[in-house]
Amino acid sequence: MQANLIELSMYQLSQLFLIPTLALIAALFLYAFWVLGEFVLLAFYRRQGKGRPLVSRFRRESTLSADQLDVIAHKALEAPRIASRVTPMLGLVATMIPMGPALKSLSDGNLAKVSDNLTVAFSAVILALIAASITYWVVNVRRRWLAEELLEIEALRSRQA
Repeated sequence: MQANLIELSMYQLSQLFLIPTLALIAALFLYAFWVLGEFVLLAFYRRQGKGRPLVSRFRRESTLSADQLDVIAHKALEAPRIASRVTPMLGLVATMIPMGPALKSLSDGNLAKVSDNLTVAFSAVILALIAASITYWVVNVRRRWLAEELLEIEALRSRQA
């Protein structure tokens, strides 16, 4: 009896997380396209010889050390980097939560309910993986750009000395 109560409680508790998880995936999906838009705009500026935030910051504050610039670069990538790592996990959670009701519906012979739950599960994981892929790609390219800027700043420092 006690084990059944624990299992039922865990099942009900996990079901409470479906809507918040789906909402987070939707928000991260929109965020991924926001990040992609910023990336495209920054790429456009970089082609014009602009769009170098670390170099601009260094020109305004030439006393910044290499470590301080490195921290600024990490801060710039922090949110999209976290999104690229968290979103697939949320996709897995959003896939697993509806599987319980889907399996229960399957045992009851209610195939329509199985289909509904599997639709939610797979839609959520697809959106999560798309969002994670976009943010992962943007983070990696921007990381390279920031590394190039750090090298450019070191060259500027050696010319100033």
